[in-house]
This record gives sequence, C-alpha cells and structure tokens, in this order.
Amino acid sequence: MVVDPASTFCPYPDCPARGQTGQGNIGIHSRKDQRFICRQCQQTFAATKGTAFYRLRTPAETVSLVVTLLAHGCPLQAIVVAFGFDERTVANGFARAGTHAQAVQAHRVEPPRELGQVPADEIRGKQQGTLSWMTLAMTVRTRLGLAGEVSAQRNLGLIRRLLRRVRRGAARGPMLFGTDGFRAYPRAIREACRAPLHPGKTGRPCLRPWKNSPIAPVVKPYAHRHVVSVVRRILAGTATQVEKLSRLSQGDGVINTASIERRNATFRERLAALTRKGRALARCPSTLHHGMYLIGTVYNFCTYQDSLSLAVVGAHAPRTPAMAAAITDHRWTVHELLSFRIPLPRWTLPKRRGRRSRKLQLLVERWCS
Repeated sequence: MVVDPASTFCPYPDCPARGQTGQGNIGIHSRKDQRFICRQCQQTFAATKGTAFYRLRTPAETVSLVVTLLAHGCPLQAIVVAFGFDERTVANGFARAGTHAQAVQAHRVEPPRELGQVPADEIRGKQQGTLSWMTLAMTVRTRLGLAGEVSAQRNLGLIRRLLRRVRRGAARGPMLFGTDGFRAYPRAIREACRAPLHPGKTGRPCLRPWKNSPIAPVVKPYAHRHVVSVVRRILAGTATQVEKLSRLSQGDGVINTASIERRNATFRERLAALTRKGRALARCPSTLHHGMYLIGTVYNFCTYQDSLSLAVVGAHAPRTPAMAAAITDHRWTVHELLSFRIPLPRWTLPKRRGRRSRKLQLLVERWCS
C-alpha cells in the first residue's frame, strides 16, 4: 500500500478533521510501519485502518487472491487445502470481506440516482435445519445491483426491507418495477414509493404515491416443472408509461425479468448454499448475508458485462455495471475493493449552551465551512 498523506483522512470520529483529504493535517508517523498521524487530534493510525486488511498478518496479495476465489464460487475446502490455512481463518476472511463490501455498497451505490426499470426477485437458499430467502433488486440499463436482503421467511416484511433500500437509492424520477407474481410486491412498492403532501395544515401530512412509477409483474405459470405461459400485467400506471420506460432501459421488446434472473444464476453459481440441487448448506444466516454483499459488489465493480460494452473505433470497450452507472471510471480489482476506505461524514459542532470559545470558533471556521 502506497503511503500518501494527501489522499488520506483521519478515521477518528471525534476529530474535527475526520474524513477530509488534502487539508495538510495528515503526516507520516512511520514510513516503515506505514502509519500516519493527524496533526489536528495528534492520534496515529495504520494505513490499512478502515479497510478489510486492517490488523491482518497475512499479506494483502494473498488475502485478495483468496477473496477473489471465494467471490467466484471456489469451495472453502479447496482453499484450505491449496493455501494451508485453517478453515476458521478462511471463514473469518469471508465475513470480513462481506462486511467491508456492504460498507462500499452503501457508500458508492446507494446514493440517489435515476434508476429507470428496476426488477426484483427472490432466491431460496439452504440453511442448516431450515431454509432462507434472499431477495435482490437491480437496474436493467446498467445491470447495477441496488440492494438485497436475507430472511428466514419469504413474506411481506422481507420485500418491505428490500424496497426501503431501493427507495433510498432512487431519485424522484420515472421508475418501472418489474417483479414476479409474489403478492407482497405491489403493496411494498406502494408503501415505499410515497412522498408527504403538505396541505399547509398542522398535523401529520398525507402520503401520496410517486408519479410515473408503474408496476408491471410478469407471472410464469408452471406445469410439471416447466413454464407453460407468460402473463404480463399492469397493476399501476398505464401501458404507455410501461412501454416508454421499458424502451429507455432495455430497448425494444416486452417487459421481462430476464436480467434479474441472469443475476440470480450468477449468485447460484458462486454461492453454494443457493444451488438448487446440491448438498452445500449455510451454517447461519450471516453466511448468506456476507456472500450476498461480497458477490454483489464484485459483480458491480470488478466484472465486465458484455451487454454493457461500448463500440469504439475498431474494437469494443468493456464496462462494469459501476462504470455504466458513472460510479467509477475503471474496472476495480478485488484488492482495490478491499482497500477502499469509506470517508466519515464531516465533523459537526456538538450542541452546547453558552458562547463559543475562540478556539472552538477557529475549529468551526476551518473544518465546518
């Protein structure tokens, strides 16, 4: 890891300079140990603090290689035999990488943006002694994975939590929801996509559904484990709105859930507990939770998608979903993903009574302006 004070910020929450780079407050405390010092709070910290490599004795290159294999479906037992690690060490690295990937997802993907067509679907996973359900949502135009939730039951509560996360990352623009025939989706979508209507009176304002947010489920009846027909419905909005948003997202063709089903296939390939016919089980729900975020973030930032390639002179420029969504300008490596440091929000002056001291006023002028 390169020791660069200009691109480093103070990670301590109580420091007024927290999360700010290029302000001249970070110095090198030890180049050999790769430690920095914040001249504002006079505290030192390692260059790996805030990353998935913090306080690990294993080299970062080896950790990145192991996480890459785990994110692409390599069995844990194979990694144990190949690298000679203890099984608990590999499991701990998997959980650490999943937790860090969740933080990266929240910081880079969940800020509000125009989503367009948003399909959602559920996957059944096998857990020791029971079953678990994972539900995912993505955008069709950029193939960007938006959110996911894991629950022991496939019910309205699971879909509500998913739609609340999607709503936090959605700008107030036209949005088409494409789902399967699960009855919980229409209600959860109507509850999540509402805005307060202020009539100028006192009291709690009424909630009004968003405009231009049609709901178009695609139902596939089965007979003898085969799809016998495809039924498309419009539960909210008009056929004109559905067709317009569908064309903007996927071009010509009818509304479908092919993109989310293809993403589900990737998850089943890379997370053994989601395989339909297999013996692998998840020991606990956290295994599915960490796997969901690790695989989803690697899919968003580190995996080229052929359908997103741009035609250039004499060749095609491949893109990842994060590149197509203008979140990054290049394909991330797994090492870059694990070493990404999430900046803290800017320091805010704590509420106190009385007049501010001169020292406190100087801190406010420098770090809060």
